[in-house]
Amino acid sequence: MFELKRWEPLKELSTIQRDMDDLFKRTFGSLTANIFGREVRMGMWNPAVDCFVKEGNFVVHADIPGIDPRNVDISIVGNLLTIKGERKSEVEEKKGGYLFREASYGTFERTVSLPEGCETDKVHATYKNGVLELTMPAKAGALPRKVKVEIEELKKAA
Repeated sequence: MFELKRWEPLKELSTIQRDMDDLFKRTFGSLTANIFGREVRMGMWNPAVDCFVKEGNFVVHADIPGIDPRNVDISIVGNLLTIKGERKSEVEEKKGGYLFREASYGTFERTVSLPEGCETDKVHATYKNGVLELTMPAKAGALPRKVKVEIEELKKAA
């Protein structure tokens, strides 16, 4: 049998964002360096972003550990929310030792499409434990609603 799944438009936007990022990386490449036989991406990185609705608010979480929140630029133009910043690397050279680094450093910029009905003039931003949280009220029309599915029974021919 087929299973009915809830449509999540924000999840689809996230997938489109990842696909576009991958397309640009494949087309234009990325700035990389080979450090001790490992390819390390430098110059730009993309923090993980979660978007969801909670208690009548549209919420955006951006994982930006190690970044001073005072150096993060948040802007909203129309229905686009943009978060920009930079994670600076403090490279330490050790003689005779081995340096191993997987963390990404450099500038970042993430843009999220906001659903219609978000009150962007009432955005509240907080930063805790490396997570930037943006919260804004959303009008009832912007919030998800349940749709009841009516099931019709097939009648057997007698």
